[in-house]
Amino acid sequence: MGKVSSGILFYRFVQGKLHIMLVHPGGPFYARKDEGAWSIPKGIIESGENPFDAARREVKEETGVDVSGPAIDLGQIKQPGGKIIHAWAVSQNVDTSRIESNSFQLEWPPKSGTIREYPEIDKAQWFKVHDARVKIRKGQLGFLDRLIQKLGVTSENPG
Repeated sequence: MGKVSSGILFYRFVQGKLHIMLVHPGGPFYARKDEGAWSIPKGIIESGENPFDAARREVKEETGVDVSGPAIDLGQIKQPGGKIIHAWAVSQNVDTSRIESNSFQLEWPPKSGTIREYPEIDKAQWFKVHDARVKIRKGQLGFLDRLIQKLGVTSENPG
């Protein structure tokens, strides 16, 4: 079985319109990518770890945010590369200007011998649903549809 990740899809309503928080991956591979590059904050479930606990841990590591409030189970989606992501939605007004991410090391430029440190997440942002559909990685788009359905928001005017 491939790797399994879990994450949190944060949402809020602003003037009656649904907004979604997405994160942009840090590092040189995504520096110039925008559309189709954003994601829900998520990460690998460790052996024996409860998937929701893993989602909360990963969100804390990647954003510095403590998940609070009830969660809506959005189920699992298999990604094009075979990874499975399990997600929950949480209504929480996250201040995206205060995101604090953990970091990773990478040799960059390749074969240069220079090891650089990059934030795992370089920014987070709130999007109206129609904008989030353009920004989010295609394999995660189903989570937006599931959230809209579970909230009972009309798909014609979700935000």
